[in-house]
Amino acid sequence: MSVLNISLEAHLHEALTPLAPLLPPELASQLDPYLSSHPRPATIPYPLLLSISQWTRTPASAATLRSASPPLEPQSYSMVVLLAGSVTSPERKFPAYIPEKSAEDAQALKRAEREAITSLVNALFSIIGSGFAAWWAAGKLGWKPEWHALFALFVAAVVAASEAILYLIWDSRRSKRQTRLGRKLKASAKKRDEGDDAMDASRIEHGVSTGLRQRKRKASLEIKS
Repeated sequence: MSVLNISLEAHLHEALTPLAPLLPPELASQLDPYLSSHPRPATIPYPLLLSISQWTRTPASAATLRSASPPLEPQSYSMVVLLAGSVTSPERKFPAYIPEKSAEDAQALKRAEREAITSLVNALFSIIGSGFAAWWAAGKLGWKPEWHALFALFVAAVVAASEAILYLIWDSRRSKRQTRLGRKLKASAKKRDEGDDAMDASRIEHGVSTGLRQRKRKASLEIKS
């Protein structure tokens, strides 16, 4: 099983550099190649970051961090902080996201499949019927049997070519409709994601501004008291 990697961003590299001398020898030896290499490696294993974060949460490690020069905060090495701004497995190529089809889209797809089957069946009956009609008409005209067959095959071939052209035109139009539908689905998904991001940013901004107002109010109350 392949190891999950995280992009080694500049801020992550800077955060881990002063921590390296304080780590246990095993963790320090694992981390050293990612800090001493030039240029900076593109990725760092996720399990290594997790082990470092778990080590910083122990009471003895927290005391070691605070006694360092300059002091280091254990909260700065939580996984939330370490992974901020990083990309998971940037070296991998994940398949493109395909939005799930709605009930209406599924019904439209089934309807298109039924139309395609119906068109093929109708084309088959048209070819057979045309060939038989040509053979019957040639017999009424008193033609020889071999001319019956040749005339019937010729008419059937002409009808088959016509049906094939009509089917290609119909399939091309259907493909264009499906392409437009796919673009609409991607556009709606992108618009929904942008709306979610804007809402999250608004919530974060609101939370930050609320926290600032609360701190200012608290500070003013302390000054008055």
